Amino acid sequence: MATDTQTTPARIILVPGFWLGAWAWDAVAERLRALGHDVTALTLPGLEPGAAALGEVTLEDHAAAVEAAIGDGPVVLVAHSGAAFPATIAIDRTIGRVTRSIWVDTAPVVDGAAMDASFEGDALPLEANWDEELEGGSMRDLTDAQLEEFRRRAVPQPAGTVRDAARLTDERRLDVPATIICTAFSAEEYRAYAEQGAAFLAGVLEQRALTMLDLPTGHWPMWSKPAELAQLIDDIVAGRA
Repeated sequence: MATDTQTTPARIILVPGFWLGAWAWDAVAERLRALGHDVTALTLPGLEPGAAALGEVTLEDHAAAVEAAIGDGPVVLVAHSGAAFPATIAIDRTIGRVTRSIWVDTAPVVDGAAMDASFEGDALPLEANWDEELEGGSMRDLTDAQLEEFRRRAVPQPAGTVRDAARLTDERRLDVPATIICTAFSAEEYRAYAEQGAAFLAGVLEQRALTMLDLPTGHWPMWSKPAELAQLIDDIVAGRA
């Protein structure tokens, strides 16, 4: 990573993944603002504390919220984990307004992709995945206090955002400069898994302006390495990475 501290101020939108609100980005957003950026972190519909009627929230609702935040642009769009779905849809609808996309341990999705098309119920609670995430190394580098806060503040993920398929229509989205920040897996592993047919990485093979960078840690670098993640985002925006 370059050590040049010169920054290029940008309007940056941070979109959290499953179970999370804008609060998940607090430590990263603070550092990016200190570097001169105009930062907006989103809480997507149904992920507010105490949100009701989760079964009525759709992937379209999430995509529309990201699109509204993009507005007239230009913006740098940063998406973590499951936020890849609404973020990809929003980019598809706002060509020319997202100047760069940054994918934090995730990747753009392909047309027709869904997280789990067979999912049943109104919502997916964090607890349903907790043991798997913990044992699989997803929580690497998180402190006990961070783990406790995660469990305390996590909101059940609306089922529609798990089940609904992404509908994409404008292939110009593939030319938007994109960077994947690889954390739980290395860039080499990301590429290998994509070439082996991993469905959640199918978008890697479509992109026409893609870079991959390593930031070794777990799946939640906004907590485990917030300073390093913020600096890397700044470096990407400034063209240093």
